[in-house]
Amino acid sequence: MTSLLHRADFGADFVWGTATAAFQIEGATLADGRGASVWDTFSQKRGAIKTGENALMACDFYNRYKTDIALNKQMGFSAFRFSIAWSRVLPQGTGRVNEAGLAFYDQVIDECIRQGQTPWITLFHWDLPQALEDRGGWVNREILIWFSDYVRLIVRAFGHKVKHWFVLNEPSAFTILGYLVGMHAPGRRSFRSVPAVIHHAALAQADGGRIIRDNVPGAVIGTTFSCSPVEPISPLKRDVQAAQRANALLNRLFIEPALGLGYPERELPFLKSIQKRFAKPGDQERLAFGFDLIGLQHYFRVVVEHSMLVPYLWGRDVSPNRRQVDAITEMGWEVHPNSMLHILRQFSLYDGSHKWIVAESGAAFYDQIDNGQVIDTARTAYHVQCLQQVRQAKAEGIDITGYFVWTLLDNFEWAEGYRPRFGLVHVDHRTQQRIIKGSGQWFRHFLME
Repeated sequence: MTSLLHRADFGADFVWGTATAAFQIEGATLADGRGASVWDTFSQKRGAIKTGENALMACDFYNRYKTDIALNKQMGFSAFRFSIAWSRVLPQGTGRVNEAGLAFYDQVIDECIRQGQTPWITLFHWDLPQALEDRGGWVNREILIWFSDYVRLIVRAFGHKVKHWFVLNEPSAFTILGYLVGMHAPGRRSFRSVPAVIHHAALAQADGGRIIRDNVPGAVIGTTFSCSPVEPISPLKRDVQAAQRANALLNRLFIEPALGLGYPERELPFLKSIQKRFAKPGDQERLAFGFDLIGLQHYFRVVVEHSMLVPYLWGRDVSPNRRQVDAITEMGWEVHPNSMLHILRQFSLYDGSHKWIVAESGAAFYDQIDNGQVIDTARTAYHVQCLQQVRQAKAEGIDITGYFVWTLLDNFEWAEGYRPRFGLVHVDHRTQQRIIKGSGQWFRHFLME
């Protein structure tokens, strides 16, 4: 399978790394002065986590970061993306700084540098301090002050060592899933408040970029978006229009304000309430920021049909099982042959001087352990397929600068618990034993050939 691709196909400056998130891997949720996050609280709610599990231990990265970073290096990667747990450095979200929390991330950064792994920091990966959620969370416009103070703290602490930054991770996920659907923390279900949540997240995204630019000379500043090509189930007008609305929600909602294009109000009229109820003078200009790099995080395509059962969108996803697709992941996501290429082409149509990077790409499959080895040929095939599409996109002139695998370790997969395994490294969550899977061995051969 390695012969299908060569590292040299992507260029000498192409970035190869893995991506992680603090809450999913760190554990030590009660250690050294860390405050509670919304995910700590959400995980305690009955039925919130499908498996009934929690992240008290997770992957114990808090204590094992040296050996885990070494595993990243062993597989041939040269970049390690991780997030800061806001409540670990500011237990109440604002005010008193937890020096032990800052010291931990300082040690992680130093270990990355010592092992030749470029640190890429994500400032916010969904784990809002619970103390701030108690004050309204992303519904409260004061979060712009809280978030800005947090970002200043982090970039001033680490900006002399770290030059690669992502502001937000998948804002459409924590806003829609967390505040509208209730499937993710904080588990709210309030359509009325969602426009405020969207607007405040979009403003924070741009504000964070400006703070990094003002405080970190030579910084490469990015943010990340989840994205999926959206197709109608049929050429009928009502299905096509439903797909257009879904595309606006899934793919356009946060990138277009950042690019100065405003919100996609024509397809999503409910967004007009932002201007009427939540926007302040100057917000339209404040939404825009010239990111150096935009991270695209892609996992599956979406096929949509018209439905009167889903207000405002008037459409719903047609599940892969209903469509009888050839391959699905353990998460029930379709593995579509050209999905990555389609989304890269779609986003490349936006004008701008920024570059693109695949900030996450991965798949959960059942792993087979045989004589101490983890056989995961489906995951290897998934990444080969994605990389072939990335190579094709580069050949078409799309400026893609790197590929981050989701993820380094089998981790706490949010509301799904530990059951789905995305990692290149198998983790036994009872013993914390690590085994590099066959997919990780494939990357080692590919990156070190």
